[in-house]
Amino acid sequence: MSSYVRLENRNSNYQTPYYQGPFREFNVRKYLFSLLIIMSLWPAAAFAQGTAKAPVAAKPALVKPDYKIPFVNKKLANGLEVIVYPDNAVPIVTVELDVRNGSFTEPPELNGLSHLFEHMFFKTNQAIVRREPYLQEIGQLGITYNGSTREEVVNYFFTTTNQHAGTAIRFISDAVRYPVFDEREFAAEKQVVIGEIDRNESNPFYYLNRTLMDKMFYKYPTRKNPLGTRQSIESATTEKMRTIQSRYYVPNNAALIVTGDIDPQNAFKLAEQYFGDWKAREVDPFKEFPLVEHPPISKSEGHIVEQPVQNVLIQIGWHGPSIGKDNAATYAADVFSYIITQPDSRFQRNLVDSGLAVGVDVGYYTQRNVGPIVVTLVTTPEKAKAALAAVYTEIANWDKPAAFTDAELQNAKTILEARDLFDREKLSEYAHTLGFWWSSTGIEYFQGYHQNLRAITREDTNRYIRTYVHGKPHIGVALLSKESQAAARLTAEDLIGK
Repeated sequence: MSSYVRLENRNSNYQTPYYQGPFREFNVRKYLFSLLIIMSLWPAAAFAQGTAKAPVAAKPALVKPDYKIPFVNKKLANGLEVIVYPDNAVPIVTVELDVRNGSFTEPPELNGLSHLFEHMFFKTNQAIVRREPYLQEIGQLGITYNGSTREEVVNYFFTTTNQHAGTAIRFISDAVRYPVFDEREFAAEKQVVIGEIDRNESNPFYYLNRTLMDKMFYKYPTRKNPLGTRQSIESATTEKMRTIQSRYYVPNNAALIVTGDIDPQNAFKLAEQYFGDWKAREVDPFKEFPLVEHPPISKSEGHIVEQPVQNVLIQIGWHGPSIGKDNAATYAADVFSYIITQPDSRFQRNLVDSGLAVGVDVGYYTQRNVGPIVVTLVTTPEKAKAALAAVYTEIANWDKPAAFTDAELQNAKTILEARDLFDREKLSEYAHTLGFWWSSTGIEYFQGYHQNLRAITREDTNRYIRTYVHGKPHIGVALLSKESQAAARLTAEDLIGK
C-alpha cells in the first residue's frame, strides 16, 4: 500500500473449517480439532489413562428467557444490507463489509482468486491515487483491520474509536468501489499467497483434510478450497480481479455490519452517505452464475495418506444438510454435535476414557452449498483398528436411546445458547459471526437461531442422523507415517467401517 496510508495489524488470511482451524466458530462448532492435532504430537503414553468425569445434572429454568439478538437492519435502495448491533459499553466501533464470494463461486480457473482479491482490497484505490485529504490522518486514528476468505463469505473489518466510524466506512467504500489493481502490487500479492500455499503444503496435517474434501466433493473440488492452487494463483491476472469485482462486489451481494458504540440511525445515515449511490447489479450474480450441484458421494471410499506424524489421525466425512434445502437438520446437527462431543458423553467415554483414542471430535459446518459432517479421531498405531471399529459402533447407535440422555439434550441447548451470549461480549469479533450467518444463511436464519435450537427434539436428531449419516456413502482418510502404517495395518475397508 502507498505510504500515504498506513494502517495497523493487517494479516490477511484465508480460513477453512477444519485444517486452518475448525470454523464452527461462527456456527457453534467446538475448537477441539486443533487440540487433537496438538495431542497427536505427544507420545501416546502420556494419554494412556482416561480421566473420570462426573455427569452434569440438567437444571432447566422454570421460565425460559428469550435471548433475542439485538441487532437492527435496513436494506438500502441499491440492495446493500446494513446490520447494526449497538452497545455503548466501550467507545469502540467495528465496521465490516461482507461479500457473498469465496470458493463456492470458483470454477478451476478462478480457484483461490476470491482470496487474492481480499489481499488486493487493502492496496491502492482511487482515493489513495487522488490523495484524498481524509487519508492523511488515517494513520493517527488507531484503526486496526484485517480480512478473511472462506468457502461462502469474504469479509473486511476495521475497528476504531467511535468518533472515527465514518472514516472507516468511507475507506471501505473507496476500497470496494474504486480499486486500482496496480500490476506491481498485484505481482507482489500473488507471491504472498503462493507463500501461504507453501506453508500449508509443508504441514503434514494439511493433507488430511484436503484429501477428505477433494474426495467428498470430487466433481467440483475447487468449490471447497478457498486457498486455491499454485497454478491458479500464478495464472491470475488483474482482468480476472475485475471479473470477480463485476460479478460479486456489488451492493445487492454485500452487507455492511457495524457493531459497538454507535447509534443505529447514525450508522444507517453513514451507510447511505458513502454507499447509497453504489450502483446495483442488474442480475443477481447467483442467478447468472448459479452454484454447482455437488453430486452425492457415489460409494464409500478409504484413503491412506502417509506423512511424518507421530500418531494416527483419521477423518470420516459425509455430505450434510444445505441451508435453504433442509434448515431444520442444520439446527439438529448443531445440537447433536455438541451433545456427543461433551467430555462426559457416551461417545467420549467409550473412545477417550476407554483409552482407545487420544481425542475424538464430531462437527457439522453450516453451508448453503452442502455442509460437511466430519468425525475426527486421533489414536495410536497399535490401537488404530480397534479405535476405528469403536467409532463405527458408536455411529451405528447415534439414533438409539442410549446415545444420549434427555438431560444431555437439554444441557446442550442451554450451553449453546450461553456460548452465543458469551461471544457477544466482544462485539469486534461478533461482527464476523453476523457476517458469516448473513452470507451463508441469511440474517433471518440467525434471528431465529435460539428459538429453533430450543425446539430440537430427539426425533429431530434421529431424522438428521438417518437422513445424512446412517447407510450413506462416506469417505474415510487416515494420516499416518509409513512406520505407523506398518504397525497399524489399516485398510480401505477399515476406514469405511467394513
